Parts: sequence; structure tokens; C-alpha cells
Amino acid sequence: MSSPGVRDTTPARSGGGAPGADTAVTIGVAAIAGGAISLIVALVAGGAVTAEVIPGLPDSGPLTRWGLPVSTMVRDLASALTLGLLVLAVFLLPLPAPADKSGARPLGAQALGYVRAASWAALCWAAAAAATLVFQLSDISGLPPQEVLGNQLTSYAVSVSQGISLLLMILAATALALFCRTVESASAGALLVVLAAAGMVPPVLTGHSASAGAHELAVAGLALHVLAIAVWVGGLAAVTFHGLRAGAQDAPVAAERFSRTALWAYIGVAVGGVASAVSRLYEPAQLFTTSYGLLILVKIALFAVLGAVGYAHRRATVPRITETAGRRLFARLAGVEIVVMSAAMALGAALSRTPPPPDDGGVPTPAESVLGFPMPPPISVQTLLTLWRPDLFFAVLVAVMGGLYVAGVVRLRRRGDTWPVGRLVAWLAGLLLMTGVLLSGVATYSMVLFSTHMVQHMLLSMMAPVLLVLGAPVTLALRALRPARRRGDRGPREWLNAFLNSRFSKVVTHPGVATPLFVLSPYVLYFTPLFGVLMGDHSGHVLMNVHFLLSGYLYYWTIVGVDPGPRRLHHLLRILLLLLAMGVHAFFGITIMMQTEPLAMSYYGQFDVPWADSVGEDQYAGGGVAWAIGEIPTLLVMLALLRQWAGDEERRERRRERHSRRGGSDDADMDAYNAYLQDLDRRARRQAGKEGTGGTGGTEPTGRTAAESPAAEGDIPA
Repeated sequence: MSSPGVRDTTPARSGGGAPGADTAVTIGVAAIAGGAISLIVALVAGGAVTAEVIPGLPDSGPLTRWGLPVSTMVRDLASALTLGLLVLAVFLLPLPAPADKSGARPLGAQALGYVRAASWAALCWAAAAAATLVFQLSDISGLPPQEVLGNQLTSYAVSVSQGISLLLMILAATALALFCRTVESASAGALLVVLAAAGMVPPVLTGHSASAGAHELAVAGLALHVLAIAVWVGGLAAVTFHGLRAGAQDAPVAAERFSRTALWAYIGVAVGGVASAVSRLYEPAQLFTTSYGLLILVKIALFAVLGAVGYAHRRATVPRITETAGRRLFARLAGVEIVVMSAAMALGAALSRTPPPPDDGGVPTPAESVLGFPMPPPISVQTLLTLWRPDLFFAVLVAVMGGLYVAGVVRLRRRGDTWPVGRLVAWLAGLLLMTGVLLSGVATYSMVLFSTHMVQHMLLSMMAPVLLVLGAPVTLALRALRPARRRGDRGPREWLNAFLNSRFSKVVTHPGVATPLFVLSPYVLYFTPLFGVLMGDHSGHVLMNVHFLLSGYLYYWTIVGVDPGPRRLHHLLRILLLLLAMGVHAFFGITIMMQTEPLAMSYYGQFDVPWADSVGEDQYAGGGVAWAIGEIPTLLVMLALLRQWAGDEERRERRRERHSRRGGSDDADMDAYNAYLQDLDRRARRQAGKEGTGGTGGTEPTGRTAAESPAAEGDIPA
């Protein structure tokens, strides 16, 4: 199936030769047919299009009943294809050209063709999302689609969460359709990949997952599931088309790289799917007794088939893709996999129209409606250690951070290199602290008590980042990651280097940005309505905790970080910034204690905590926590700073001693400057000698040595 903007450079082979563009067209038609059949069967079996219409009640009509799932499926497929084409162009195909004068890495001709093709896929994505918006409002209001156009549709798109999420998706897809026509560098292409992934997330936050009881599992699980399957499906479609093109370059490299990516995507689909299903099914028997559960079982079966086909790809076709027989086998397996994937995505669209099993636990209390879980018992050491919340986002984050770090240390040890044990201990201690404040009873009580929330905030922003920074993860990654096989190409190590040297990194790590972000953002958060808004939404709560962690990490990276960065501050300036930040944080705690009105009553006023003090007294305790808890990280960072300062002075003194033993003066910097001037003098005399002997009988050059030259007479101040 030829994509717009991508053109075969030679005719496709026919007969018994390697498969070509005609095979790609066949696979595309089969995938569309398989997805359509799967969608129709799932909608009928799940009852989404066969529901009885009750006379007298509003009915949106058959066009909406069929149009909404169809537009959803087209939207999902188009978004996955957009992401897959961009991933292929930016990350899977090698970069053939050297950097230009500005340092940017341009994409190759074929990669640019795939980026242009992604613009057309994004345009289809935007159109399908717009159709979904119309059909969704028609379904909610019970009116035919043509009757909701106009002011009613505009109001829905800007004032209702479901409409806002689809509007954001439409804007992201439209922006991609425009930017893909102009992007030419790898770095800009990477930003488009991020934009495409971000554009898929908003509807996830307002669907079934947003109303599920276990918000922590449902929202993060579905988001992970959607992103992973988009990378998997879209990437496979793009790589398959590239591998079937006659004259396609670097197809084996792209297939090998995607094989590793697909394994991680498969794991992500599994983890996200399990979490999403667990959050909607209240007992295992509902898998077999409800339409929703039966559709999940079918998806599990298709997922198992995909795993088997993917394993066959990895073992049999990827190593032989350069052979004609290997390409034919690759085309067959890829075709089967793409058809099954299309059917699985159609089932996902049908699931979005199939109501999950109802909760038989009765009417939820006001606290359960807001929190997503029952009101916890009185706080104690036992409850803090036992009332864990399964927040999938932070559980996956901690697992990935710990796994990658340990894998890097193991790789260094296997090749005979060492890694300081203290850094490993600091990193693991930081992850353990994150686990304690984000997944244990601290996270549970932080949703109902401001004082516990402030403990979580302070530990996330002031203690955990210190330990993580001292772990030096960037240094470990630069040492453990292997350089790209091709000179000039970008692998993980080169992408990390490019990010560290980017303009964005230089800005966010500047003390004039990192310090105000760390010390002033709490004032903006807690003394505006923003705090209540973020606390009332699970996604907002996750975003708030991520901000605490990142702002603290950036600040302490500039203060006590041992990783390489765009700039190095003098230790005295670091101490001054540390004291300044701690003073502002202490004043922040005092300001909270002095408040006469409770903060964020739009959130805390929705439920009552029968065993706790009043909201005002709890807020006063939280201010005391913010005022007092900063002393521990301040002491830890101060000790680390003094040790680093002393270590730098010792290393500088050792360099001076080594230089003196080699015959230099006591000032190594002055000696280096004098040597530089002497080298300039030697070059000037050699040039003068060439000009003198190459003319019409010119004069001979002077015979002065470097020591006799004016540049070497005495010590010239730097």
C-alpha cells in the first residue's frame, strides 16, 4: 500500500522474485477487511448497535451507533500509522548525512519521504477525530449528528472534558499535518514523535478509565496500552512497507531496530491491558459472564497470536531479510501480524462502546466518588505501611529507572570497568524513597490530609532528587551505552548527547531558570486555585508529583550534580543558591501556617474526614512540615558540596604537582598559555620561511629558536 509522499524508486518485482509494492497493497486491503469484520462482530456481540430503542426517549439514530465506533477505529489506526512513520524516519533508519553548519542532523531522502507521508496520515487522524467529536455529542445528547452541529458542538468542545480531550487531539493531529511538511532535521522529527504520542493521550483520560474505581490503574494502564500498541502497530506497518519497497535502503537495519522496540511495546501492551481490565472487572468470573469480559478474552487470544508471530519474526525473518526467501517469509508473517493487529484495534474500538460490568458494591459515598477508594481508617504507623495504592504510572517509572540503572552497572562490570558503590546506593535509596511516598500509605493519606500531602511534597522535591542526582545516571548511561555502529548515525548514546547539548537543556539547567522553578512554583501552586483543580483529577495529581520530582532534580543537578552539564558553577555560588532556596522554602512553610482560610476547599470541602482535626488545623501542621523538613536535605547537600569542593582542590593540586615534575613552573595555566604563544611563533616563522624561499630569490628565514622568540621571553600574563 503506497503511502502519499513515499515513492518507489524502481518497479516492483513480480513472479518468483522478492515481494514488492503489490504485496504491500494486498496486506493493507486484508488489514482493513479484517478490522472491519472484527468491528462488526464485536459491536453486534457486545450489544452496542443492537440496543432496544425505547419509544419516547431521545435516540441518536443508527448513523451514530455505527459511525462512532467506525470513526474511533479509523482515528486509532491513523494515529498509529502517523506515529509509526515518524518513528521509522527518525529512529529506525540510519542518518546518512553529516551535520550541517548549524550542527543539526538532516534526515535522509527516504526518511523525509516517510515524514511527508506522516502528514497525510495525520490529516486523516484529525478528520476521524473530528467525526468522533460529532458522533460522541450526538450519542450523549440523543440527537442525530446533523442537529448537533453549530453552537452546541462548539460549546461541547470547549466546556466538557470529553469534548476538550478530542479538541486537543484534533489540534495535535492538525499541527502534525502542517509541521511534517517542513521538518528536515532529526531533532525536529523527534519533537514530532513526542507531539504524536502526546496527542493520543487526552481521550484516554476521559473515557471509561476516568470513571473506573481504581483511577491509579485505569488511567495509567489505558494510556500505556494505547501508546504501546500505537508504536507496535504503526511501527510494524511502516517497517513492513519499507522492507517491501523495491530499492529500499537500510531495511535490515530498520527491521533489527524495530524488533527490539517491538519487544518493549509488547510488554507495555500486556502491562497496560492487564491493569485496564483489572480496574473495570470486579471479579474474575466477569471475564466469562459479561460481554465486556468476553471481548477482553478475544483480545487476549489475539495478543497471544501476535506474540507468537513476533517471536517468529525475531528468530527467522529479521536475520534473513536481505535474502529473497527471507523477504518473502517476512512479508507473509508481517501480513498476518498486521491483519491480527487491525482486528485487535477494532476490538478496542468496540470495547469503548461496550459498557463495563456494573459495580455491585452499592452507591459510593461522597469520599469514594472523589478519591476513587473508601475513606481510610485513622492514620497510624501500621496503616502507613499497609495501605498501599497500586499507582501504575509511578510503579512502572520506578521499575524502569531501577532496571536500566542496574543494567548499566552490570554492563560496566562485565567489561571490567568499575562503578562507585556509593552512587549505586544513592540511586537505589532515591527510588526506595519514591516508592515509599508514591505507592504506600503516605500516598493514600496524602489524598485526604494536607499535612501528609506536604510530607509527600517535601520528600519528593527536596530529598529524593538529592539521592537521584548523587547517583549520576547520565554519567553511567554515557559509559554503558555503546556508540552507534555507523559513524555519524544516532543511537541511544548519541541521542542522549544531543539532548544534553540542546538549547532546551542549556535553558532549563541554567541557575536563573532551575532555581526560580524550584523555589517559586510552590507559591504559584498552593496560593492559587490550581492546587484544588489538580488534586481533584488523578492525571493532575500525577502531573503535580512529576513536577515536584523534576523541579527538584533540575535544581539539585545544578547545585550538587556530578553528571556532565552545559555549565559548571563555582562551589561558593552553589552554596549561596542552596541557602537562598532553603530560606525561601522556610518562608513558604511559615506563610502556609499564617493563612486564615483553608487552602483548596474546592477539593477538601467535598468530603469529611471524621477522625482528623479540622482542615485549618491540618493545614497548619502541613505548613510546619514544609518549614521544618528542609533542614535534612540542606545538611546532606552542604556536606556533599564541601566534599566536592575539597576533592576539586585536591585534583587541581595534583595536576600542578605533575606539571612541575615534568619541568614546568608552579603555574600550570601560565605555562600552557606560554606554550600556546610559542607554537604560534613557530607557525609564523615556518610560513615566513616558505614565502622567502618560494619567491624570486628572497631572503632566508631567521634562525632564532622558540626560546629566543619575543613570545617566549618571560611570562606573559593570560
